[in-house]
Amino acid sequence: MVRTLLALQGGLLRGALAQLLAAEHDIEIVGEVDSPHHLRAAVRAERPDVAVVEFDMLTVTELVRLATLGVAEPVVETTPAGGGEPTPTAPVPRSPTEPMTAPVGSLLVLVEQRRAGRLGPVLAEHGHRIGFLSRDVPPGRIVDGVRQLAEGRVVLDPDLVLAALEVADSPLTNREREVLDVVAEGHPVQEIAERLVLSAGTVRNHLSRIMAKTGARTRWEAVRIARESGWL
Repeated sequence: MVRTLLALQGGLLRGALAQLLAAEHDIEIVGEVDSPHHLRAAVRAERPDVAVVEFDMLTVTELVRLATLGVAEPVVETTPAGGGEPTPTAPVPRSPTEPMTAPVGSLLVLVEQRRAGRLGPVLAEHGHRIGFLSRDVPPGRIVDGVRQLAEGRVVLDPDLVLAALEVADSPLTNREREVLDVVAEGHPVQEIAERLVLSAGTVRNHLSRIMAKTGARTRWEAVRIARESGWL
């Protein structure tokens, strides 16, 4: 049986998909969640073979971290007192008895077509651990995707790949896009820092660079410009 966890924000879609998957003889639904916090807790508790996750629920870094077994604690970036680029600190070693932070087999990520430009950093490096399908694919394609990932096969929607290639090169770094993603949710600097495991000063530095690169006067304007340009 392929033990499957569903992490989707829309209750109607999540419920319909749960019924569809549960009707398959070789798939078992071990949980349904609707938030990043509940997703992490369910992954630790259930250790699913495949988690079907909505792309907007996590940042790209969080997706990669969740799909990587045996990782150390998240690296924290700190900004030097005199400014400049943030410097990552060493990860905290785990004790031999401490459980891993990402006990999940593979992730099947459902992505809106307009968000395809964000997939570039993970398409090539994590193809066997993270599958990507358009949110608009027929339900049966999601069922097939769950099985294929459980078998270690690549799951990738060709339409998403084409859409990703068509997006103009973004001037924003991966981290800057993640910061802007969380800004778009309406969080203040301190909450952005906690969400991305950064210092507040590092977040402010990222925001300053984002506004310089986009020509925006405010962080909200930067979100609008980035979305219209296909960078988010």
